[in-house]
Amino acid sequence: MGAIKRGGYIFEPEHSVIAQNGAIHVYKDGEFVEEINFSFSGKYPELDQIEKLVEEYCEEKGL
Repeated sequence: MGAIKRGGYIFEPEHSVIAQNGAIHVYKDGEFVEEINFSFSGKYPELDQIEKLVEEYCEEKGL
């Protein structure tokens, strides 16, 4: 899965199948802002789950 761009921010997801967790790294103007952690089940996180986390982040930050 590639990066998601919204409101001038770039969201780069990564995950570990073994640990069943992941993170979305948030960047603004090339600078790291913060990390959104999440867990999932199965072989990989669902795209809908990642998009929902990004949407919630954008709503919370007013983007």
